[in-house]
Parts: sequence; C-alpha cells; structure tokens
Amino acid sequence: MSGIRLDSVSVRFGESEVLRDVSLDLDARTIAVIGENGSGKSSFARLLGGLIGPTRGTMRILGLDSTAQARELRRRTAIVFSNPDTQILMPTVAEDVAFSLRADRLPRTELRERVAAALDRFGLTELHDHASHDLSGGQKQLLALCGAFIRRPDLVIADEPTAYLDARNARRVADHLFAPDGHRLVLVTHDLELARRCDTAVLFAHGRVAATGTPSAVVADYEAMLRC
Repeated sequence: MSGIRLDSVSVRFGESEVLRDVSLDLDARTIAVIGENGSGKSSFARLLGGLIGPTRGTMRILGLDSTAQARELRRRTAIVFSNPDTQILMPTVAEDVAFSLRADRLPRTELRERVAAALDRFGLTELHDHASHDLSGGQKQLLALCGAFIRRPDLVIADEPTAYLDARNARRVADHLFAPDGHRLVLVTHDLELARRCDTAVLFAHGRVAATGTPSAVVADYEAMLRC
C-alpha cells in the first residue's frame, strides 16, 4: 500500500490560497500534522480525504490519482473531525454505525454481525439503542470513530479528534486511532504529546510545509517558531 505523495500542490478558495506549492512524499504509518490556526492543516486534511481538490499540482494517495480515482480514494479513506455531531446522522447508535456500510449492501445477518463487533470494540454495545445525539461528548467521538473504522479504511484522517474531550476520553480516542490494525493515520493536532506518538511529522506555516521529519525534531521547530 503506497503512501502519500504531493507534487507542487496548491489550493485556492476565491482570492485566498490556503495551500501553496506543497510537495511531500510520506510513507510512514502514522503522520502528525501540526501548526498554528490558519496554517493550512485542516485544508491539507480535507485535501487528502477528497473533500476538496487541488487547484494546481498532482497527488497520489495510497497509490491512487486523487482526481482520476477520487471515488476509489474516498472508499478507502475515513475522516474523523473534531466535532462528532457533523458525522452523526442516524437516530440511534446502532443505526448510525450501520449507515456507514450502506454502500456495501451487505446481507442483513453480516451487517448485524459487523455492527455488533464494531460496537463492542468501541465500548458502545450497551448504548446500541440509545439516541445518538443524547450521548456525551466522549461517547459521540467514539461513535464517530466506530462509524469510520467499521468501513475498514486503509487511511484514517483525523482532524483534531481530541480537541473537545477530557483527558480520559482523549486517551481512549487516541488509543483507537493508533491501534495497529492495518490502517495508516494522518493526525492533525495541537496536542504535541500526541504528535510525538507518530512515526513522522509535518509542520505547516502560512499554507506551506515548514518542516518534515521525526516528531521530536519537527515539534522542536514548531516550539521555536512560537517563541519568535
């Protein structure tokens, strides 16, 4: 499974260029993306997930051309946002998890089995008939993760997934994201301790890549930038 390759990629919204001449060749399993607000981190995450396209340049994600093979890329990719309410669509927990498999058209028995296994993995079994939007913030984020991982994605893109969580739930969410079950992880985060858990890191500043390398070195560059 190939990694992430961008060649001179830029993204423009109207008069604003949110990413500028981004070139990256990343093959690590876990990748931290750090930088200040407005640096381009979230635009980069949405670009990788196929939610926006490049204005200029070329991209290959998981060996796929992000433009010509966009549908296949979306099938193999899952995105988790900081606010799980944007991802919860169905009235009950079990229905919401099952909704993630709608495109697979699985036999009813297999669908029930997949949903039950996913709920068990994320500690949501006892809440299967619970109203989705009545869950706590931590439970909602676990539900969002459950809906993402039940699809068995090759790439998980998590954009500030622990931003609104207490320490206990943040740790639970992070442990699921880092679980070695075959997926790659791109983690956009302000949590520098989480960034240090990754295999490699990318620092964005003003829409450009400011540094890449080991998390310890890139975090050090970022902290030095913040002191200026």
